[in-house]
Amino acid sequence: MSETLPSPDRYLQLLDQIVQMTLKGNIRSKEQVYQMLVEGVSVGTGELFERCLQQYVDRVQAQLDAETNELKQAKAARSRRALQTIQGEWERWQQHNQATEAIASVMQKITTAEAAQRLPEFLRAIDPNQPQCLNATQLKQLAKVLQQQGDATSDSTVQQELHQLAMGISRGLASWERVQSQLVSWIYDQEQTLGFASTSGKSDPWTVWSKQLTQPQLIQLFQTIARNESVSEFVAQMPTLESSTWVELVILLQYIQQGLVAWFDRLVYDAKVGAKLSISTFLAFSILWSQLARGFNQATALNSFHQSQFAEGAFQMTLQILRSFAQRPYFPLYGGVFASFPGSQLRSVVNYLDEPLKRAEGTQEKARILTLIGSSERAQGQIDRAKEFHDIAREIAAEAGDRPCEIANLNHLSRTCVAQKNYREAINYSQRALILSRQVGDRLGEANALVNLGYGEVFQAQQLEQAEAEVYEAAISYLQQGLKLAEQMGDRQSQAFAFNSLGIAHVVLEQPQAAIEYLAEGLKAAQVAGDLYLQGLNLAYLAEAYYRLQDTSRAVYTGCLGMYFLESIASRDWRQPAGLLTILQGQMGDAFAPTLAQLRPELIAAIGVDGYDHLPTLIEQYRQPG
Repeated sequence: MSETLPSPDRYLQLLDQIVQMTLKGNIRSKEQVYQMLVEGVSVGTGELFERCLQQYVDRVQAQLDAETNELKQAKAARSRRALQTIQGEWERWQQHNQATEAIASVMQKITTAEAAQRLPEFLRAIDPNQPQCLNATQLKQLAKVLQQQGDATSDSTVQQELHQLAMGISRGLASWERVQSQLVSWIYDQEQTLGFASTSGKSDPWTVWSKQLTQPQLIQLFQTIARNESVSEFVAQMPTLESSTWVELVILLQYIQQGLVAWFDRLVYDAKVGAKLSISTFLAFSILWSQLARGFNQATALNSFHQSQFAEGAFQMTLQILRSFAQRPYFPLYGGVFASFPGSQLRSVVNYLDEPLKRAEGTQEKARILTLIGSSERAQGQIDRAKEFHDIAREIAAEAGDRPCEIANLNHLSRTCVAQKNYREAINYSQRALILSRQVGDRLGEANALVNLGYGEVFQAQQLEQAEAEVYEAAISYLQQGLKLAEQMGDRQSQAFAFNSLGIAHVVLEQPQAAIEYLAEGLKAAQVAGDLYLQGLNLAYLAEAYYRLQDTSRAVYTGCLGMYFLESIASRDWRQPAGLLTILQGQMGDAFAPTLAQLRPELIAAIGVDGYDHLPTLIEQYRQPG
């Protein structure tokens, strides 16, 4: 078989050779066919061989269909059986050579790509959303091949780039092997709620992991995260960064994130706790990569090529994580802000994720990600932007046939309209969500739709000054139906939402004692769900209820906590409890400061000394014009 022939002709010739040998009785076993494929098909050209095989099969089938001569027909039938044997052995070849094929394919794409596309090709190769994502074993092999290819090339620039990539992969895998042994050790060393917020101590995860590293810049980065300092500023000030170090970071962070999610997903003793921690992990690492992207964009000390490459790559990593997250069954369609990482990271979540989302295609995953961001936007008081996110998400979800996501966005739009005081439209969205959820059997969507419907009707009745008891009774009935359904499902997020809505409704109806009972339950549910926004909102309205009962001490306590939690996640709703505290300060006069001091132990237990010291600053900030 001539090696000078073009590959398609060469493979068609190989197939014809096997078929003719079969017809002549020279093929004694399937193993013989398999060995001929091993010797005849070059690694990296599997797709080409498959096309040639299909072309040959089609040709023989056409002969079989058209032939009338019995002898020629019998020969065509024997040829078809020979091809069926080849197809079977080809499948075996593919299984045995899949890893080699994948590595060869990635290798070819990297080495033939333009310089600016080499890192993106590598990131695509490790994307968990792709059907053939390279595993650790394959990455080790890829690093070896890249090193060999770099040694063989005469182009010094290409040689350096391939060597840097190979070095980064090898170091990344080595760093992961060291970190892996300490991946979750910090969980057993601390007495606090699990998560990624800094504990400023030896058991902080990033501190623990940093001790396993050898690369100084990565150690400093992990320590920066541990101290809850700005990752973007740290990266922006880097004087230099080798490609190998960036690749090492990519592999290390990806494996840490995937390892944590896998570990949390296996928490069989409490699947809900595991899901909550997995959610926090996905969010924390997507935000981290977005912070890194912003930092690299501002890292003017880096050469322009690396600056662009590293920033673009970080955006790509953000998208990879979010797309993986959106495919999980516990993706939070009704929750936006979670408590297992610092509120300071949440402040700019939308700004960080805005850019990579613009680059995402109109996929089902994008609809779910936009849903999450939209609800976070509403929590931060960005009502118009929230509505825009939810409108786009609803359209994409409807096109993709993702009914739970479509229903969730109808529900979010209802809540957003309430925030805009457009109660008629809010009721309309909730009714649509209720009808659709019942049509498709989405009980979670139905529970939220019932709560939204009742919530919207309470506010509309108040706006229209409808004092008829029946109007409010019907609205409260919807709220209670939604709560009951959420309780039946055991969904703490929806329970927190329902309790919160019932509590606020009773505050509006001047029934503070009933409101306190609902809001207290809502606070507990929000704490279990890890939703800082609902925690803050429950506390804000608890303060209102206590104020109306003239329980000033409890009003001050809940008002301070509500103000602090809401401000910590950049929610504009912090101004509501701050306004109440200002009123209380004016009414209590000199008694306000002693009351706050008396509450100091309780407040410190909830928000720490720094949080307590920050309270007067927030109240003063509220007083400032603008």
